[in-house]
Amino acid sequence: MAADNNAPVLHARIERFDAAFDALVAPDAQVEKLAEGFIWSEGPVWLGGELIFSDVPENTAWRWRPGMTRAEVFLKPSGLLTPQPGFREPGSNGLTRDAQGRLLLCQHGERRVARYEGGTFTSLADRFEGKRFNSPNDLCVRKNGDIYFTDPPYGLEGINDSPLKELPFNGVYRVTPAGQVTLLERELTFPNGLAFSPDEKLLYVGVSDEQATRLVAYDVQPDGTIARGRTFFDAQPLLTGADRGLVDGLKVDRAGNVWSSGPGGILVISPAGKLLGRINTGQPTANCNWGDDGGTLYITANMFLLRVRTLAKGAGW
Repeated sequence: MAADNNAPVLHARIERFDAAFDALVAPDAQVEKLAEGFIWSEGPVWLGGELIFSDVPENTAWRWRPGMTRAEVFLKPSGLLTPQPGFREPGSNGLTRDAQGRLLLCQHGERRVARYEGGTFTSLADRFEGKRFNSPNDLCVRKNGDIYFTDPPYGLEGINDSPLKELPFNGVYRVTPAGQVTLLERELTFPNGLAFSPDEKLLYVGVSDEQATRLVAYDVQPDGTIARGRTFFDAQPLLTGADRGLVDGLKVDRAGNVWSSGPGGILVISPAGKLLGRINTGQPTANCNWGDDGGTLYITANMFLLRVRTLAKGAGW
């Protein structure tokens, strides 16, 4: 996408709150702007040597690779394949890869988790107990192939008050490779991004509630269910001044540090729940993910696609 001369200027900076942050991001690291002009960029994933990411309101998935001067359309439509009313954000949202390297998508408009391969979408989960999901938002894959995903109603006009909403809660789910869907959590107001710790003993879930935005940690049980949910990091006190944005998408590095969107940009939090630093984008920030050799963090921040080199590498790289 070409630069828009009327687009807001990016004022990004890297903030250090603890000496441990120096081992994760070099003191001379800079935030680079790669592309701009999107409505709400989301869900970045490194796939086949390029970055794929969503523009949720625009029902479009974009691609960008090193050397490109602008992003190109990868999928349009990306989340609502047949036009119909009732959706405020119809496109794909969270994206990831499965163990075979295939693209997985949360499709707001189709209200499902799907796989995209060879030009074809395959639905992996679209209902719980016969009722349509709200608008699956983000997802992560366990090493055994289970997909964990969140289902807030952000894709629907009216959100919780949408007449399309069939489930009375906003859940966290698991779908197995055999297609069995299990409800794991129904008490979170607006569950959003999610990621496993490197050893998969913990599942982190972001809550994008304007009144209580935070990260919740759960113990992953031997049967794949989750238990003992507790606040891992309370981001609500950071909602001050010009630092905008809620806890949304998140990823985990090899050492177990959590890199989560939140007020001001990407919060970097130790496994003990201590805020070490922040990549302050100056924008409401949706998500992040590593690419290249696992040491480049790509960030989707409002209308921007950004990147910053990190000393840390993403879990799984």
